[in-house]
Amino acid sequence: MQTTQLQPSRKRYDHLTILLHWLTALCVIFLFASAHIWGVLERGTPLRKGLQSVHISVGILLAVVIIWRLVWRMTHRTKLDEIPMPRTLSLVSKLTHWALYSLLLTQITLGFLFRWAQGEPFYFFSIFPIPDVFGIDSSLRRTFGMLHNNVAWALVILAGLHALAALFHHYVLRDGVLRRMLSTTDRTAP
Repeated sequence: MQTTQLQPSRKRYDHLTILLHWLTALCVIFLFASAHIWGVLERGTPLRKGLQSVHISVGILLAVVIIWRLVWRMTHRTKLDEIPMPRTLSLVSKLTHWALYSLLLTQITLGFLFRWAQGEPFYFFSIFPIPDVFGIDSSLRRTFGMLHNNVAWALVILAGLHALAALFHHYVLRDGVLRRMLSTTDRTAP
């Protein structure tokens, strides 16, 4: 008879999951803010072009982070301690997470399509160019730009609700949900 060892449950996510979560949040905040900041800057100025270039590079970085996050999530299932909550709340939480992932992937895809439709080369932090592998028709530029903007708003609104829910769990329900995504300095704690 073979015995199966159960993986011990944890109170927090592993350090890489936490890092990728907060890196995603920082990228999304920067991308949203930078797009609105350059909107008030004069067209053609070096500051506006520079901010747009950094925006594009951070968008590419976000694409890498999201892919890494999804691969990590699929290959490293973390069993966390159960936090009792109503079934409806648990379902809303799961749906919100999948909606956030879907919006992030959609937004990243639209960002690439929008840039390729503009017909201008773009670079990752001036290190290497991102080639147009699909030959996107430039007549779709406005459509992709509008969709990119609309999805950005949907993503930021849903991420804001996600953050408010985490704060509600932490300060009102006091159930430990937010602490799962905060790093611990105690390396011996599971």
